[in-house]
Amino acid sequence: MPIMTHPGIELINASVFDAVTNGEVHFRAINALHKKYPSAAVTMIMDLTVEAEAFGCKINFEKNEIPTVKERLIRSVEETEKLTIPRLTDSKRLNEYLEAATLAVKNITDIPVFPGCIGPFSLAGRLIDMSEIMVDIYLYPDNIHQLLEKCTAFITDYIKAYKQLGADGIVMAEPAAGLLGEDECNQFSSAYIKKIVDELQDDHFMIILHNCGHKGNLTRSMLSTGAKALHFGNAADMKFVLENTPGNILVMGNLDPVNVIKTGTPDYVKQETKKLLEMAKSYPNFIISSGCDIPPAVPHQNIEAFFEAVQEYNQKN
Repeated sequence: MPIMTHPGIELINASVFDAVTNGEVHFRAINALHKKYPSAAVTMIMDLTVEAEAFGCKINFEKNEIPTVKERLIRSVEETEKLTIPRLTDSKRLNEYLEAATLAVKNITDIPVFPGCIGPFSLAGRLIDMSEIMVDIYLYPDNIHQLLEKCTAFITDYIKAYKQLGADGIVMAEPAAGLLGEDECNQFSSAYIKKIVDELQDDHFMIILHNCGHKGNLTRSMLSTGAKALHFGNAADMKFVLENTPGNILVMGNLDPVNVIKTGTPDYVKQETKKLLEMAKSYPNFIISSGCDIPPAVPHQNIEAFFEAVQEYNQKN
């Protein structure tokens, strides 16, 4: 189950800007991938700015790059106190993402559909600036907790909208938590994700927690959230992760999306895919995936090589 949308954008000859601003284009991109590749699920584009934009952040847009936050929104404790939780209906771009998911759920019925969202600590970091938040968790922890409460409330409403329209779950990206130690991750990330999981996850809606910013040392903290699936970046030691994760929790990852999937040869992609599958062969809860969102301009021969390697390996084992 690779996390990918960019190859689909290229298949339909659209731009990244088109996909992140138009729900119908976004859907056509993921539907093109669904028709072309035998993925176990549909995932949507990993854009970690749409929630920050809803709060009021200004966003940089490029034709074929993922959007970025232009500048911090919050510069003082007083601004945190005054910050209001936005309504979903007030963000046009956010509603384009909901439209893409609505079309996917309606038209793709043979495999699960997993939209994406940002995690609370990563959202807070975009609102207040990552450098600032890493200092403020020690200097002004109460202020950061107040901000995290507001971020969590908004993300809960956003995920709830996806659940109500029929999505099968969500891929929650919390990369900024990878910068934290375990104790800090427990306090400023996992505790808030657990609130979301407790409210929204059930037998028909799965939360997949993605953290590409650590090497496996935060596995216990990620497990404490109660998420039914954990998704790891290529920096993680997957053997360590699998050894330390209960068998009833899905573990996903972690082929390097750039150095393997984008810049490798098809033979190298096959080699690394089978190597990872062989390492994880005694763990039935393992699902092979990319370590993060597959970037633009990946050769389709490499994506095909990934799926061929999985098929060949499964046929022999």
